[in-house]
Amino acid sequence: MSRSFRQLVKSVSNMLIQINRGRATELLEFEVRELENIFSLLVLGGFAGLPSPPSPVAVELLPFLEKELIVLVARTDLAQDPIGVLAGMMEVG
Repeated sequence: MSRSFRQLVKSVSNMLIQINRGRATELLEFEVRELENIFSLLVLGGFAGLPSPPSPVAVELLPFLEKELIVLVARTDLAQDPIGVLAGMMEVG
């Protein structure tokens, strides 16, 4: 085999490894997001009519839901005055 062919094979294999690593990382990120959604649904499921865990367990798990609680509060702010939010985005008023 010539030296340039070896370099070509090596660069192609490195590229394939990078692609596979990228796909694996994307898959893991997707799984983490879904597990976070399931976790928050298990802890806060009582709001949606699902059976919720006992209160002491839910209170101990609340610190792990900080990001989800921030999103929840932000959405409740939007739910109270959606027209005002739209007007603010369009800079009307």
